[in-house]
Amino acid sequence: MAENATIRLNKVLRELNISLDRAVDYLTSQGHEVEARPTTKISGEVYQVLLDEFRSDKSKKVASKEVGEEKRKEKEALRQQLEQEQEEKRLARERRQSRSEVVKAKADLAGPTQVGKIDLEETKKQGAPTKKEEPAVEKPAAETPGEAEKPAEAPAAKTQADEKPEAEKPAAEKPEVMETEYKKLSGPKIKDKIDLTQFEKKKKEKKDDGDRKRRRRRITSKTDSGGRGKAGGRKQRFAANKVEPTEEEVQKQVRETLEKLQGKSKKGKGAKYRRDKRDQHRQQTEKDLEAQELESKTLKVTEFVTVGEVATMMDVSTTDIISACMSLGIMVTMNQRLDAETLTIVAEEFGYEVEFVTAEIEESIEEEEDAPEDLQPRAPIVTVMGHVDHGKTSLLDYIREENVIAGESGGITQHIGAYGVSLENGQKIAFLDTPGHEAFTAMRARGAQVTDIAIIVIAADDDIMPQTKEAISHAQAAGVPIVFAINKVDKPTANPDKIKEGLANMNLLVEDWGGKIQSHDISAKTGQGVKELLEKVLLEAELLELKANPDKLASGTVVEAFLDKGRGYVSTVLVTAGTLHIGDYVLAGTCSGKVKAMQDERGKNVKSAGPSTPISILGLDGAPQAGDKFNVLEDEREAKQIASKRSQLLREQNVRTQRHITLDEIGRRIALGDFQELNIILKGDVDGSVEALSDSFQKLSTDEIQVNIIHKGVGAITESDVLLASASDAIIIGFNVRPMGNAREVADKEEIDIRMYSIIYDAINDVKDAMEGMLSPEIKEEVTGTAEIRETFKISKIGTIAGCMVTSGKVFRNSNIRLIRDGVVIFTGELASLKRFKDDVKEVSKGYDCGLQIKNYNDIKEGDVVEAFQEVAVKKTL
Repeated sequence: MAENATIRLNKVLRELNISLDRAVDYLTSQGHEVEARPTTKISGEVYQVLLDEFRSDKSKKVASKEVGEEKRKEKEALRQQLEQEQEEKRLARERRQSRSEVVKAKADLAGPTQVGKIDLEETKKQGAPTKKEEPAVEKPAAETPGEAEKPAEAPAAKTQADEKPEAEKPAAEKPEVMETEYKKLSGPKIKDKIDLTQFEKKKKEKKDDGDRKRRRRRITSKTDSGGRGKAGGRKQRFAANKVEPTEEEVQKQVRETLEKLQGKSKKGKGAKYRRDKRDQHRQQTEKDLEAQELESKTLKVTEFVTVGEVATMMDVSTTDIISACMSLGIMVTMNQRLDAETLTIVAEEFGYEVEFVTAEIEESIEEEEDAPEDLQPRAPIVTVMGHVDHGKTSLLDYIREENVIAGESGGITQHIGAYGVSLENGQKIAFLDTPGHEAFTAMRARGAQVTDIAIIVIAADDDIMPQTKEAISHAQAAGVPIVFAINKVDKPTANPDKIKEGLANMNLLVEDWGGKIQSHDISAKTGQGVKELLEKVLLEAELLELKANPDKLASGTVVEAFLDKGRGYVSTVLVTAGTLHIGDYVLAGTCSGKVKAMQDERGKNVKSAGPSTPISILGLDGAPQAGDKFNVLEDEREAKQIASKRSQLLREQNVRTQRHITLDEIGRRIALGDFQELNIILKGDVDGSVEALSDSFQKLSTDEIQVNIIHKGVGAITESDVLLASASDAIIIGFNVRPMGNAREVADKEEIDIRMYSIIYDAINDVKDAMEGMLSPEIKEEVTGTAEIRETFKISKIGTIAGCMVTSGKVFRNSNIRLIRDGVVIFTGELASLKRFKDDVKEVSKGYDCGLQIKNYNDIKEGDVVEAFQEVAVKKTL
């Protein structure tokens, strides 16, 4: 190879039979830097270095090729030899078959005449008696192998052909030496003729058929002698028609075939054993498949399961689950947790069974049955529900003589509140205040589940709003009595009759209109009708005959839970039975602890809380979820064990309900092209608000943008939240909480966006705006103006100039244009120039003439229309 010549590295690698990495590493060790690509060109010097080192690999490759070529030649020679031997065998076999056929044909033709022929010359020489002619008779039979098959034909043919000599034999046997007169034989005596046309016909049939092994000889004899009886009998046997099987034979054959198919054939014990094993294995496989299918249709869930998690486990959409619940009269949201009965019914709707894995834990908490003599009257638990800004909290403020609204951000309730009220007559009522915003559906549902009576507040100057209808549905689903409070009757625009008419249209007739549902017109601002409303509430409570046993271990429901910086986890609970004392061991959901302090809604310390009493407790080791049941246990160790077991089950539940991306989802995202995800870490002051925000954010998801709640929790924003956001590329949203410790510094360093809100509207709207910003804008065409071509001018080296009149809008210099002729678009492009007289202009308005040239297009005519348009990016909205 010449010194200046270059060669590609991949060619050298194939020649030397080495890998790319091996060659590059060796060249690097020898001081030759070469790019590790197969297409790299190397000089002759570098090639020589590789050749010197890897010559042995090349020789091995060549040697292996030579050995492979020799083996291939040997195999080819052996194959040819085998083919030649097979061909020779085939030819020999065909020669033997043809020879045997010829011999058979000759024997058939010559057999009757040759058997009776006697060589008298030979007999005369030997001087043998006539009896010794038998070997001469047998000789032709020995020479014709085909005649060996017919030993009975020789004597028969002999009697036919030469009857006269046989009749004269007894006279000639008397002397010891037989002397014969020489008499010239004139030829054989023809006794009968043979019809040779049958052999020609047979030969023709053989030639057409081509299968020598299945030939049948058909001999037709016209002789009337008795000596041909055997041949005639054989001919009849071969030529007989095939007999049709009888019905019994057919049925017998069918039975035998069925027995074989069913494995009932009479075989040995080994076959029967194997057959039984196969049947047993097949049955076991079918049982396993049935069990597997049954298990796949069984949902193993804990008591901590939401609508979204159920939808994931059953592989159906959340909308289908919500629709099924609504058909049952239950209003639910994506993050609302279902009770055992509802979960079972919903699962049955979709063909699933539910198995609760916390059954053994629930059994360990024994519920004592109360004796009738131990039951004492208790105060009613009343939930105030309705649409936002219809006066729910104002009504409670007037009853409690407080100003709760002043403490709420934006003047709207964003937390569920629990208050105990003592009336003038000494009676007590426990009130639950629920938020009216649409995001707090789960809170309203929770309030309806733990309540005895529901007050639905409706503004008289408004209409029956969606959240009002939702609150009515929750109350009806919970089966609690409803009392309507028609508020704001002191306003000039108030129209209570309109509200009552709307309720009547919903099949809810109030007492004033002849129905059974209590209602009253009130004004929460002035206090008008509030006293009468409370009297109606107490009347409903008397009808319910509410009783509870205060002398037992307390149980109830968690209303709300939050993290207080100075005091720790604070849980607001509603005691429904028994009495709660300081020092009791409380188990609430996955949290447990010893009650260290109790306070009422006004912040006063209390030592015990009886039935129907809302209370705030300190001492739990976490924030239980709102809606969890709490129980008091005698043993602290038992409480911790159950809480630990529940936490473990909850972790398993989270793993099972974690939604994984599927091939269908990947295909959908690829098809969309610009699919994006918005990851959010949500922290709030109370569990109910976190739940409501999470639900609202997930509802914002679209086909193009998916909102993922990576983590949600109660408490301040910590450093671990910032690190999680950094790892998952998420934003942090804080609701009524702030960063804690050095979380802010870490967020600035990691460039993590932390947004903090105190009003739920602002949080939802900001996330919605952010998602709209992530959407790719939609490109739309906007027609700016049209111009009619009145005259054309052809200028050499420039092209065709169109003299136009702008008939509508404006034509801009940077516009895209369409050339329209007779209503058909014939060209789409852009302008090369736009002039008024001799001056270049940026735009020409309606009513002015102008000259324009279309870029790279000159086929323009008078009467054509130029349509100017621009592409405008329109921002997408959710």
